[in-house]
Amino acid sequence: MPSLTTPVLQFDEAELQNINRRLAHMSPEQILEWAYITFDKLFQETAFGPSGNVITDMLSAKNISVPVIFLDTLHHFDETLELAKRSQERYGFKLLTFKPEGCETREDFIRKHGDELWKRDDVVYDYSVKVEPARRAYKQTEARAMLTGRRQSQKGDRANLQIVEIEKGTGLIKINPLATWSFQQVWTYLRANEVPYNALLDQGYKSVGDYHSTRPVKEGEDERAGRWAGSEKTECGLHKDYFAMRAAFMARKEKQQSQTAVAA
Repeated sequence: MPSLTTPVLQFDEAELQNINRRLAHMSPEQILEWAYITFDKLFQETAFGPSGNVITDMLSAKNISVPVIFLDTLHHFDETLELAKRSQERYGFKLLTFKPEGCETREDFIRKHGDELWKRDDVVYDYSVKVEPARRAYKQTEARAMLTGRRQSQKGDRANLQIVEIEKGTGLIKINPLATWSFQQVWTYLRANEVPYNALLDQGYKSVGDYHSTRPVKEGEDERAGRWAGSEKTECGLHKDYFAMRAAFMARKEKQQSQTAVAA
Protein backbone atom coordinates (compact mmCIF):
# COMPACT_ATOMS: atom_id res chain seq x y z
CA MET A 1 0.00 0.00 0.00
CA PRO A 2 1.39 3.49 -0.81
CA SER A 3 2.76 5.04 2.35
CA LEU A 4 1.82 8.27 4.05
CA THR A 5 4.32 8.19 6.87
CA THR A 6 3.33 11.31 8.82
CA PRO A 7 0.02 11.14 10.70
CA VAL A 8 -2.29 13.80 9.34
CA LEU A 9 -3.70 15.74 12.29
CA GLN A 10 -3.72 19.27 10.92
CA PHE A 11 -3.04 20.27 7.35
CA ASP A 12 -3.50 23.21 5.02
CA GLU A 13 -4.94 23.31 1.51
CA ALA A 14 -1.63 22.43 -0.16
CA GLU A 15 -1.16 19.42 2.10
CA LEU A 16 -4.77 18.38 1.49
CA GLN A 17 -4.23 18.41 -2.27
CA ASN A 18 -1.06 16.35 -1.85
CA ILE A 19 -2.89 13.78 0.28
CA ASN A 20 -5.66 13.49 -2.29
CA ARG A 21 -3.13 12.96 -5.08
CA ARG A 22 -1.57 10.10 -3.12
CA LEU A 23 -4.87 8.54 -2.13
CA ALA A 24 -6.06 8.66 -5.75
CA HIS A 25 -3.66 5.75 -6.46
CA MET A 26 -5.05 3.62 -3.64
CA SER A 27 -7.98 1.22 -3.63
CA PRO A 28 -10.95 1.96 -1.34
CA GLU A 29 -9.71 -0.74 1.03
CA GLN A 30 -6.29 0.92 1.22
CA ILE A 31 -7.89 4.31 1.83
CA LEU A 32 -9.84 2.79 4.72
CA GLU A 33 -6.66 1.34 6.19
CA TRP A 34 -4.96 4.72 5.87
CA ALA A 35 -7.86 6.46 7.60
CA TYR A 36 -7.91 3.92 10.41
CA ILE A 37 -4.21 4.31 11.26
CA THR A 38 -4.27 8.07 10.80
CA PHE A 39 -7.23 9.15 12.94
CA ASP A 40 -7.96 8.02 16.48
CA LYS A 41 -11.52 9.37 16.41
CA LEU A 42 -12.76 7.78 13.19
CA PHE A 43 -16.44 7.01 12.61
CA GLN A 44 -18.62 5.90 9.73
CA GLU A 45 -21.71 7.96 9.07
CA THR A 46 -24.33 6.14 7.01
CA ALA A 47 -28.03 5.82 6.31
CA PHE A 48 -27.29 2.28 5.08
CA GLY A 49 -27.34 3.19 1.41
CA PRO A 50 -25.50 1.02 -1.14
CA SER A 51 -22.16 2.83 -0.83
CA GLY A 52 -22.27 2.85 2.94
CA ASN A 53 -22.97 -0.88 2.99
CA VAL A 54 -19.95 -1.49 0.76
CA ILE A 55 -17.72 0.49 3.13
CA THR A 56 -19.04 -1.43 6.14
CA ASP A 57 -18.26 -4.74 4.41
CA MET A 58 -14.76 -3.59 3.39
CA LEU A 59 -14.00 -2.55 6.97
CA SER A 60 -15.17 -5.91 8.25
CA ALA A 61 -13.07 -7.77 5.68
CA LYS A 62 -10.01 -5.89 6.99
CA ASN A 63 -10.98 -6.58 10.61
CA ILE A 64 -11.30 -2.85 11.20
CA SER A 65 -13.84 -1.85 13.82
CA VAL A 66 -15.32 1.63 13.38
CA PRO A 67 -18.40 2.91 15.27
CA VAL A 68 -21.35 3.76 13.01
CA ILE A 69 -23.38 6.95 13.35
CA PHE A 70 -26.94 6.69 12.05
CA LEU A 71 -29.20 9.73 11.91
CA ASP A 72 -32.73 8.45 12.38
CA THR A 73 -34.86 11.22 10.88
CA LEU A 74 -37.99 9.40 12.10
CA HIS A 75 -39.11 9.46 8.47
CA HIS A 76 -37.05 6.61 7.05
CA PHE A 77 -38.63 3.75 5.11
CA ASP A 78 -39.29 0.65 7.21
CA GLU A 79 -36.91 -1.16 4.85
CA THR A 80 -34.08 1.17 5.87
CA LEU A 81 -34.63 0.57 9.60
CA GLU A 82 -34.81 -3.18 9.00
CA LEU A 83 -31.53 -3.04 7.08
CA ALA A 84 -29.83 -1.16 9.91
CA LYS A 85 -30.68 -4.05 12.24
CA ARG A 86 -29.57 -6.70 9.76
CA SER A 87 -26.30 -4.91 9.09
CA GLN A 88 -25.47 -4.54 12.76
CA GLU A 89 -26.27 -8.20 13.39
CA ARG A 90 -23.99 -9.30 10.57
CA TYR A 91 -21.01 -7.01 11.21
CA GLY A 92 -21.26 -6.36 14.93
CA PHE A 93 -20.32 -2.69 14.81
CA LYS A 94 -21.20 -0.23 17.55
CA LEU A 95 -24.32 1.59 16.34
CA LEU A 96 -24.86 5.14 17.59
CA THR A 97 -28.33 6.41 16.67
CA PHE A 98 -29.24 10.09 16.90
CA LYS A 99 -32.77 11.42 16.44
CA PRO A 100 -34.25 14.93 16.15
CA GLU A 101 -33.84 16.80 19.42
CA GLY A 102 -36.56 16.00 21.95
CA CYS A 103 -38.18 13.33 19.76
CA GLU A 104 -38.24 9.56 19.99
CA THR A 105 -41.05 8.80 17.54
CA ARG A 106 -42.58 10.30 14.41
CA GLU A 107 -45.57 11.29 16.51
CA ASP A 108 -43.25 13.24 18.83
CA PHE A 109 -41.84 15.07 15.82
CA ILE A 110 -45.31 15.99 14.53
CA ARG A 111 -46.36 17.27 17.96
CA LYS A 112 -43.26 19.46 18.11
CA HIS A 113 -43.08 20.69 14.51
CA GLY A 114 -46.51 20.08 13.01
CA ASP A 115 -47.39 17.74 10.15
CA GLU A 116 -45.44 17.65 6.86
CA LEU A 117 -42.79 20.16 7.95
CA TRP A 118 -40.74 19.24 4.87
CA LYS A 119 -43.44 20.82 2.69
CA ARG A 120 -43.84 23.97 4.77
CA ASP A 121 -40.15 24.69 5.35
CA ASP A 122 -37.52 22.27 4.08
CA VAL A 123 -34.69 24.30 5.66
CA VAL A 124 -36.15 23.89 9.16
CA TYR A 125 -36.89 20.25 8.39
CA ASP A 126 -33.37 19.47 7.16
CA TYR A 127 -31.82 21.25 10.10
CA SER A 128 -34.06 19.47 12.59
CA VAL A 129 -33.69 15.91 11.28
CA LYS A 130 -30.12 15.91 9.95
CA VAL A 131 -27.96 18.94 10.73
CA GLU A 132 -28.64 19.39 14.45
CA PRO A 133 -28.56 15.64 15.26
CA ALA A 134 -25.30 15.32 13.32
CA ARG A 135 -23.66 18.16 15.26
CA ARG A 136 -24.84 16.59 18.50
CA ALA A 137 -23.36 13.27 17.38
CA TYR A 138 -20.00 14.81 16.48
CA LYS A 139 -19.83 16.65 19.80
CA GLN A 140 -20.76 13.68 21.96
CA THR A 141 -18.38 11.31 20.17
CA GLU A 142 -15.61 13.90 19.78
CA ALA A 143 -15.37 12.75 16.18
CA ARG A 144 -12.25 13.83 14.30
CA ALA A 145 -12.90 12.12 10.96
CA MET A 146 -15.93 10.64 9.26
CA LEU A 147 -16.21 7.97 6.56
CA THR A 148 -18.99 8.68 4.08
CA GLY A 149 -20.35 6.86 1.04
CA ARG A 150 -20.55 9.91 -1.22
CA ARG A 151 -19.41 9.51 -4.83
CA GLN A 152 -18.71 11.79 -7.79
CA SER A 153 -21.03 9.76 -10.02
CA GLN A 154 -23.98 10.83 -7.83
CA LYS A 155 -23.52 14.24 -9.51
CA GLY A 156 -25.11 17.42 -8.18
CA ASP A 157 -22.99 18.92 -5.41
CA ARG A 158 -20.95 15.71 -5.34
CA ALA A 159 -19.62 15.88 -8.90
CA ASN A 160 -16.30 17.42 -7.81
CA LEU A 161 -15.97 15.41 -4.62
CA GLN A 162 -12.46 14.73 -3.33
CA ILE A 163 -11.42 11.63 -1.40
CA VAL A 164 -10.56 13.74 1.64
CA GLU A 165 -12.27 17.00 2.50
CA ILE A 166 -12.17 19.35 5.48
CA GLU A 167 -15.51 20.76 6.52
CA LYS A 168 -15.49 24.53 6.39
CA GLY A 169 -15.58 26.17 9.79
CA THR A 170 -15.57 23.00 11.90
CA GLY A 171 -12.43 21.21 10.77
CA LEU A 172 -14.23 17.87 10.61
CA ILE A 173 -12.47 15.63 8.11
CA LYS A 174 -14.66 13.70 5.69
CA ILE A 175 -13.18 10.71 3.91
CA ASN A 176 -14.92 9.35 0.82
CA PRO A 177 -13.24 6.03 -0.08
CA LEU A 178 -15.62 5.35 -2.99
CA ALA A 179 -15.42 8.86 -4.42
CA THR A 180 -14.48 7.66 -7.92
CA TRP A 181 -16.73 4.59 -8.06
CA SER A 182 -19.82 4.30 -10.24
CA PHE A 183 -23.15 2.91 -9.08
CA GLN A 184 -22.46 -0.19 -11.17
CA GLN A 185 -19.22 -0.82 -9.27
CA VAL A 186 -21.09 -0.49 -6.00
CA TRP A 187 -23.87 -2.81 -7.15
CA THR A 188 -21.38 -5.38 -8.45
CA TYR A 189 -19.55 -5.39 -5.11
CA LEU A 190 -22.80 -5.79 -3.16
CA ARG A 191 -23.87 -8.80 -5.19
CA ALA A 192 -20.42 -10.44 -5.43
CA ASN A 193 -19.88 -10.24 -1.67
CA GLU A 194 -23.49 -10.90 -0.64
CA VAL A 195 -23.63 -7.64 1.29
CA PRO A 196 -26.98 -6.78 2.90
CA TYR A 197 -28.72 -4.01 0.98
CA ASN A 198 -32.02 -2.15 1.07
CA ALA A 199 -34.88 -4.19 -0.38
CA LEU A 200 -36.07 -1.02 -2.15
CA LEU A 201 -33.15 -1.32 -4.59
CA ASP A 202 -34.95 -4.27 -6.13
CA GLN A 203 -37.95 -1.98 -6.72
CA GLY A 204 -36.10 0.60 -8.82
CA TYR A 205 -34.66 2.80 -6.09
CA LYS A 206 -30.94 3.64 -6.20
CA SER A 207 -30.63 6.32 -3.52
CA VAL A 208 -32.93 6.00 -0.52
CA GLY A 209 -33.74 8.86 1.82
CA ASP A 210 -36.93 9.79 3.69
CA TYR A 211 -40.12 8.12 2.48
CA HIS A 212 -41.80 11.42 1.57
CA SER A 213 -39.06 12.66 -0.77
CA THR A 214 -37.77 9.50 -2.46
CA ARG A 215 -39.06 7.68 -5.52
CA PRO A 216 -37.74 4.95 -7.83
CA VAL A 217 -35.33 6.07 -10.56
CA LYS A 218 -36.57 5.92 -14.14
CA GLU A 219 -34.62 4.47 -17.04
CA GLY A 220 -31.85 6.86 -18.09
CA GLU A 221 -32.13 9.08 -15.02
CA ASP A 222 -29.24 9.94 -12.74
CA GLU A 223 -28.80 7.79 -9.68
CA ARG A 224 -30.11 10.44 -7.26
CA ALA A 225 -32.91 11.69 -9.52
CA GLY A 226 -35.37 10.02 -7.19
CA ARG A 227 -34.39 12.30 -4.32
CA TRP A 228 -36.38 15.55 -4.03
CA ALA A 229 -37.77 15.04 -7.53
CA GLY A 230 -39.06 18.22 -9.15
CA SER A 231 -36.73 20.51 -7.22
CA GLU A 232 -33.16 21.72 -7.68
CA LYS A 233 -32.19 20.33 -4.28
CA THR A 234 -29.38 17.76 -4.30
CA GLU A 235 -28.37 17.61 -0.61
CA CYS A 236 -30.27 17.48 2.66
CA GLY A 237 -27.92 19.90 4.40
CA LEU A 238 -25.74 17.33 6.12
CA HIS A 239 -22.88 17.92 3.69
CA LYS A 240 -23.42 21.64 3.24
CA ASP A 241 -21.91 24.60 5.13
CA TYR A 242 -23.04 24.02 8.72
CA PHE A 243 -22.90 27.67 9.72
CA ALA A 244 -24.89 28.75 6.66
CA MET A 245 -27.50 26.09 7.44
CA ARG A 246 -27.69 27.16 11.07
CA ALA A 247 -28.00 30.83 10.12
CA ALA A 248 -30.83 30.01 7.70
CA PHE A 249 -32.54 27.92 10.37
CA MET A 250 -32.28 30.68 12.99
CA ALA A 251 -33.62 33.25 10.51
CA ARG A 252 -36.63 31.03 9.78
CA LYS A 253 -37.31 30.53 13.49
CA GLU A 254 -37.09 34.26 14.24
CA LYS A 255 -39.49 35.00 11.37
CA GLN A 256 -41.96 32.42 12.68
CA GLN A 257 -41.76 33.88 16.18
CA SER A 258 -42.36 37.39 14.85
CA GLN A 259 -45.37 36.23 12.83
CA THR A 260 -46.77 34.45 15.90
CA ALA A 261 -46.32 37.55 18.02
CA VAL A 262 -48.08 39.77 15.47
CA ALA A 263 -50.95 37.29 15.16
CA ALA A 264 -51.36 37.28 18.93
